[in-house]
Amino acid sequence: MRASRLLSVLLTLQTRGHVTAQELADELEVSVRTVYRDIESLSAAGIPVYAERGPAGGYRLLDGFRTKINGLTADEADSLMLAGLPGPAAELGLGAVVASAQLKLMAGLAPELRERATRTGERFHLDTVGWYAEAEKSPYLAEAANAVWHGRRIRISYRRWGGAVAPRVLDPYGLVLKAGVWYLVARPAEGEEGGRSRKDRTYRVGRILELTTLGEEFERDPGFSLADYWTVWSEDFERNLYQVPAVVRLSPRARAAVAGLFGPQRERVVAETESAPDAEGWVKAVLPLETMRFGALELLRFGSDVEVLAPPELRADVEATARAVMAVYAPGGPGSPEPSGD
Repeated sequence: MRASRLLSVLLTLQTRGHVTAQELADELEVSVRTVYRDIESLSAAGIPVYAERGPAGGYRLLDGFRTKINGLTADEADSLMLAGLPGPAAELGLGAVVASAQLKLMAGLAPELRERATRTGERFHLDTVGWYAEAEKSPYLAEAANAVWHGRRIRISYRRWGGAVAPRVLDPYGLVLKAGVWYLVARPAEGEEGGRSRKDRTYRVGRILELTTLGEEFERDPGFSLADYWTVWSEDFERNLYQVPAVVRLSPRARAAVAGLFGPQRERVVAETESAPDAEGWVKAVLPLETMRFGALELLRFGSDVEVLAPPELRADVEATARAVMAVYAPGGPGSPEPSGD
């Protein structure tokens, strides 16, 4: 356990450069006193680690020192071939770089770990695109990624959901790949939207019609976390997307299909609001829908396994649509076959 911790300290110093004793203690879940002892052990072993005094002090390795130990365990070696995500890497313009990095990492592994990593690559494949869909074409993805990496401000022409095209000057903070679609998380540049009351926003990269990288760099907010932002934003997006709370009765078959057809967020709402089953197994629950019209079409997929109770406008829309369908298929309807004669 201690040898593993010493290796973690060494690799952390090598990766991050300057680290305080408290930061090391927090990451390793040990006391600061234990960190002091570990640093002394590394120094005694000939590792050139030294302390910087003062309020901004900490530990760092002597400039130019690099260890050749990669520290990979068997499980980490198993995951090596899954980490590259060659499809998304290629979209970012990094396909060849990722392949080269994997080759170098593989070359540094012990023979038995190299064999395990190779076997993983032969037996597992990651496909980030949802079913019945293909990766969205994003011609400016590589340029956006380059601006994110180098902290360069960009100017874009962006096609909004309604079709209108709007110019934007942005400080690009990060890129997120979600179900085969790339999203740019960015902050409007100073003076673009209300001075300092700027708010981080999400832009679908495939809707960027033009992108120009400007010569100026921007100062990145040190407190920004891309992962935290995306978690909050995506939850809010799903919650705000479904604004019509429909009260419905669901047959046992329809209730079992809610999660698969409507997703986990709406499944949770149904589970929290459903009543006890009646004698025939039907339950009453709230099912959030995006709009009245689209919601009616969604519910009609269930046929007679769903009954809309409220709002009355939605019930009327479902009823009217069902009657229109019946009229099409009724004898003598528009598409009815001609009666055959003798």
